[in-house]
Amino acid sequence: MVYVVTVADSGVDENERPQLSLGTAAARNLATTTKTPPQMQGITSRWLLRMLPWVQATGGTYRVNRRLTYTLGDGRVTFTNTGSDVRVIPQELRELPLLRDFDDESVLGALADRFVQQNFEPGDVLVEAGQPVDQVFLLAHGKVNKLGRGEYGDDTVLGVLANGEYFGESALLSADGTWAHTIKAVTSGTVLALRHQSLQEMNAAEPLRQHLAGIDTSTGKPQNEHGEAEIGIHSGHSGEALLGGTYVDYELSPREYELSVAQTVLRVHSRVTDLYNQPMNQTEQQLRLTIEALRERQEHDLLNNP
Repeated sequence: MVYVVTVADSGVDENERPQLSLGTAAARNLATTTKTPPQMQGITSRWLLRMLPWVQATGGTYRVNRRLTYTLGDGRVTFTNTGSDVRVIPQELRELPLLRDFDDESVLGALADRFVQQNFEPGDVLVEAGQPVDQVFLLAHGKVNKLGRGEYGDDTVLGVLANGEYFGESALLSADGTWAHTIKAVTSGTVLALRHQSLQEMNAAEPLRQHLAGIDTSTGKPQNEHGEAEIGIHSGHSGEALLGGTYVDYELSPREYELSVAQTVLRVHSRVTDLYNQPMNQTEQQLRLTIEALRERQEHDLLNNP
């Protein structure tokens, strides 16, 4: 048996004659759609998370164990800002080693009022080697280099000072010393400076002068240039030197950082995974996008969490 399908041209306009075949719009409903996994615009490159050297902290706490130093406190001075006006918190002056044991709040407040604010720009020289140490500087904002003479006569960077650090604290005792190095600005910033002469002119400074006059600037214990407990080591090539014992002492109360956690609860109903789990695993896609959001929150907290 032969079936013949005849297509006739009735001469009627194509737009006016009745539809005789299935259209593509309807046929599309029966087709298999090619689709992408779920996407979200909140996914960024997260370069910070990629570049940081991560350390596995299994106990939920990260502790910084260091050698014992004879300097108490965090070693950094804290300031308050009112607009562009910067002022040192009086009690924070006790971060200076010479004022560590001085707790007269009224005198510390008067001393804080004597500091003069100075702004600097990149390349400015704040102090120059060989000049008298007649000022103590508190670095409120910015970064400076400590420069010394290099092996070939050029300047070399001996250290970098940043927010909260200080230099020239010996000016509290006298103005007889000289700077052993040059301090040069790397960025723009602000320092608070106190001249030795200004300290002498303070009417309320008699208790402070007595404190400074009786202070013992040494700890009485051997220490290296960083203030750490010295490790006794002997060297030589002749004779039989008497070797003493030594040990490396540690801080008894080291800094600790308790880790925070970003978390949520993902709920996927069983009817979703039972009925609509092909061609893509619904649980897998829900979990993937939730983890992406958690990673975004992780990077956000690294930058913004106080």
